Amino acid sequence: MRDYTEQTILNKLKRIKLLLLDVDGVLTDGGIIYNNDCVETKIFNVKDGLGIRLLMEAGIKVCIVTGRSSKALHHRCKDLGIVYVFDGVSDKADMLDLILKQISLLPEEIAFIGDDLPDIPLMKKVGLSIAVADAHEAVIENADMVTTFRGGAGAVREACEAILKAQGLWEKIVDRMIG
Repeated sequence: MRDYTEQTILNKLKRIKLLLLDVDGVLTDGGIIYNNDCVETKIFNVKDGLGIRLLMEAGIKVCIVTGRSSKALHHRCKDLGIVYVFDGVSDKADMLDLILKQISLLPEEIAFIGDDLPDIPLMKKVGLSIAVADAHEAVIENADMVTTFRGGAGAVREACEAILKAQGLWEKIVDRMIG
């Protein structure tokens, strides 16, 4: 995992109260699987899931903003306790005003993790933009922070830990976990 102690990034991480997540390519590796009955399935990373839970337990909200809709995503969000799910969104940046009203935050208190071109307009509107390691080159160029891990393979966990560490919450979580 990268060391996110550069002062500019650290200051942005300290302010985060909401983490917005894209799904395909961020919470998953971007692959889509259809079974013989044309039912879509997705593979989610358990470590990413734990990172999300730890973030929410620490009082930081998590929200999904994705262009596609799937039952698999809704099942995963229910399992993790994510209540803010905006799927089937054609313009993610337009969703920010609605999210800000529903959650009563400022844009600089929001981080967004993306991986592809439709994510860039939203990345430019939030306080901290994060690209997964295997994001499109243009996304990486527009990101404040780039994870070491690829989408669907620990990138979300890495970002969650960076937020928790910057806010001085990580050591308490580790102490609680190991007893």
